[in-house]
Amino acid sequence: MPAGFSQTPEQPEHSRIFGIIPNYRTFPTLQNYKPLRTREKFKIAVEDSFDRGTVMLAASFAGLGQLNNSTPAFGQGVAGYARYFGASYGDFVIGDFITEAIYPTLLHQDPRYFRRGTGSGWSRLRYAAKQIFWTHKDAGGSQFNFSEIAGNATAVAISNAYYPDNRDAASAVSKLGIQIGIDMAGNFLKEFWPDLSRKFSRKTPKKP
Repeated sequence: MPAGFSQTPEQPEHSRIFGIIPNYRTFPTLQNYKPLRTREKFKIAVEDSFDRGTVMLAASFAGLGQLNNSTPAFGQGVAGYARYFGASYGDFVIGDFITEAIYPTLLHQDPRYFRRGTGSGWSRLRYAAKQIFWTHKDAGGSQFNFSEIAGNATAVAISNAYYPDNRDAASAVSKLGIQIGIDMAGNFLKEFWPDLSRKFSRKTPKKP
C-alpha cells in the first residue's frame, strides 16, 4: 500500500442513505489505498456532525426518548423535548468527533468504512461487522479498532455530564453496547446501500 498522503480523498458513492443517514465516511474500495491527513479526518467528522440528516436523527431519538421517559429528569413538554434533543444531538456530535477525528488522529487509524461490494450476502455482512472491531492503519495493515470501541466508551463517559439519570457502570455498558450495535447496523447499510439504491431506481417508473 502506498504510504503517501492523499491530496484529494476519493468521495463516497452516496452522501446519505435513504436521503437521511449521513454517509460521508464510506468509500467504495481499498484499492490504491492512501491514508487521510488529520484535517481530512476532521472534515469527515464535521460533515457527519452537522449534516441535516444528523439533526433529523437526533430529533427522532429525542422524541422516542421523551415518549419512553428514558431520562425522567428532562421532564415533558416543549422544555423537556428541548433537553432530550440537546442531549441526543450532543451524543451524535461528540461520538462523531471522537471516533472519526480525535482518536483516529492520535492512534493513526483510518475512520472510513471501505465497502467490499462483492461476494455472498453473508460474507459481506461478516465483513461489515468485522470493521467495527478491526480497522486500517494509516501506515498500512490493520489492527484492533480502538477508535471505535474506546472512542464510543469515551463518548459514553462524557455523556454522564448531561444525562442526570442512571450514572452507573451497568448503564454505561448498556449505552456502549447500544452504540456499537447502531454503528454495526450502520455498516450493514453502508455495505448494501448502493445495491439497494440501484434496485429502488429500477422500480421507480420513468416520467414520460
